[in-house]
Amino acid sequence: MLLADRKILLALTFGVMVVAGGTAGYMWLEHYNLIESFYMAIITITTVGFGEVRPLSATGRLFTTFLILLGFVVLAFAGRALVEPVLERVWSGKTEKKRMRARIDRLQFFFIICGFGRAGVAAAERFAAGGIDFVILEADEKRCQLIEERGYPYIQGDATREALLLEAGIKKARGILALLSSDPENLFIVLTAREVNPILHIIARAEDPTSEKRMLRAGADAVISPFATAGRQIAEDMLRASGRLETAMADVAAASRRSLPEWFAVEAGSELVGRTLAAACRHLDRPIIGLRRGASDWLQPEPETLLEAGDQLLVLTDAAAGTDSTHPAAPAPLKKLVLIDDNPIILKLYTRLFRKAGFAPLTATNGHDGLELIRRERPPAAVIDFMLPIMSGVEVCREIRRSAGCEGIKLVLFTADERSETKERALQAGADAVVLKSPEAREVIEEVIRVLG
Repeated sequence: MLLADRKILLALTFGVMVVAGGTAGYMWLEHYNLIESFYMAIITITTVGFGEVRPLSATGRLFTTFLILLGFVVLAFAGRALVEPVLERVWSGKTEKKRMRARIDRLQFFFIICGFGRAGVAAAERFAAGGIDFVILEADEKRCQLIEERGYPYIQGDATREALLLEAGIKKARGILALLSSDPENLFIVLTAREVNPILHIIARAEDPTSEKRMLRAGADAVISPFATAGRQIAEDMLRASGRLETAMADVAAASRRSLPEWFAVEAGSELVGRTLAAACRHLDRPIIGLRRGASDWLQPEPETLLEAGDQLLVLTDAAAGTDSTHPAAPAPLKKLVLIDDNPIILKLYTRLFRKAGFAPLTATNGHDGLELIRRERPPAAVIDFMLPIMSGVEVCREIRRSAGCEGIKLVLFTADERSETKERALQAGADAVVLKSPEAREVIEEVIRVLG
């Protein structure tokens, strides 16, 4: 910027000198007065083509020729000095953006950091120290300047906008950190990120403790609270300084050994059906720390939640006292389930959701491998995509029904084809149920649970 200012000042200086020299030359060579000489100098340098004040002598014409050439040089230099900084600002910004986008497009295993506040700075420094690639989304211009000075890849804009997340490469990112200072904005990022990339690992920041549940329900894998984390660290430092850390940690370990989490099923006809969680705590004489209903899990559920048949309660039991018929028993082993789909994103999504629903998924990416997997493992149920490489989902169902020992396996076929004849073909091939693909992934899980009875 200083160099550009110097060029402009130098161009103006040369211009004044040329005009002054031309005026003086005409006064000396042609004996024009001051006004006539200044007029002749201006029309000669600017080459506007007006006539001479009086006919020039031969010497005057040579001087005019020299002044025209010198004027061209000065005007060209002045034009460049004035226009070049403007073009640089326009083109350098566009070039830098293109360079940054190309840099982001080349990233493969990377994370997205939303916000470059204190938490974002700490995360970026940790990633940089570990040699892990990342992209920062930041709306504040001053913070973007700091990011640029540190050489981190970034995009300036509102991280809650889906278009900006897509530009940052959220579909191929490994994870995203929602570290904005606003809980509602972080919640919105979690919702958008989970919808755009179902297999993304999401960590969100929450200032308000009540926001933690909402973010977990929205799809966050983990929620951090800077104040709670700082408080734990301060307490540990104080205990360490006083020599009480080992004793305190031993007490925590002993408490965890005394209280073990176990699942308890609320069966149809149970006294707990229709009661609140608070009443169930009193009835079981145990703390309830979690609730599983269908494909959804809640930690620290609301005490006024009414229990339904089929719910599962995560309760703390006394390990020293053991378990008996009065208190919750250990959960049953997970049921095996075969998932067959050639789309890796859908396969990972359903694997994760079925695990949360209490299943142990086994996966295959084509019809032939899926058929062999079902024959070998003989799971209680299998979820099969209609369109598969090598063998279609209908063919897999047909072969399973012909295989000895596989008669009792429940087959759920899911498809994007809404035609009734497609459903009829699947049922005739041996499918127990047909589910249409939709944004609501729980429908498949609920159908599997239904056909298993």
